Amino acid sequence: MKTNKVVILRHGESEFNKLNLFCGWHDAPLTDKGLEDASKIAVAGLRQHQMQFDVIYTSLLQRAHQTVDVIRENLKYHDVPVIYDWRLNERHYGNLTGFNKRQVANKYGEEKVQIWRRSFDVLPPEITPDNPYYAKIRNNPKFKDIPKDKFPDTESLKTLMLRAIPLWEQEIMPKVLDGQRVLVVAHGTVVRALMKYIENISDDDIMKVNIPNSVPCVFEYDLSSGQRVGNIQYLADADYVKKETEKVAAIGN
Repeated sequence: MKTNKVVILRHGESEFNKLNLFCGWHDAPLTDKGLEDASKIAVAGLRQHQMQFDVIYTSLLQRAHQTVDVIRENLKYHDVPVIYDWRLNERHYGNLTGFNKRQVANKYGEEKVQIWRRSFDVLPPEITPDNPYYAKIRNNPKFKDIPKDKFPDTESLKTLMLRAIPLWEQEIMPKVLDGQRVLVVAHGTVVRALMKYIENISDDDIMKVNIPNSVPCVFEYDLSSGQRVGNIQYLADADYVKKETEKVAAIGN
């Protein structure tokens, strides 16, 4: 049986991750730790398992770009083409953007905030012009080619999947099944969306799925049947994955 692997990766820690803020479409950079983890965790895992790539997909946001740059530089992938696609942007958190998760939880209750963060189809409030990040997002030149009728003011996991899964089905998977080695560097909710689709996770169970930064996730496919082979493989120490997943799940102090 001939198989091929595709790797999905969440970017390293961003400035908004560090400050425990809802980030979404705000173009926050990586922290020093995020850059370090991209090297020590992502690059180390890819190198240890001798992963090679023919193409890299990523979003339009700089925290993903910086992660891609670290990987390309450290693994000498300078000739690997990078495809930038807005459909891999993080979920738009609406009017929660820029607010501290703990403070929002104190105001609305932890249960409500976890529903906003992790549920399948509950939308946060739409972002409004008085939000400090509204103009920055709307006027970001990276987003100028996004169709106006597609530009969101808030998203749930369900609505994010409506843009991300067609890209996966129509562009990424045909390459994988054609034998091309694909790396996808995206964001926490995008990785959750792809995992939900790939692993057929229920709407309820997806609430329990959390994605650690910088850990490569590997899926293997039978090239003849197009079917998944085996289970997801994390290219990182199991204890580290567990610790970081629990950290992402927590709202924070």
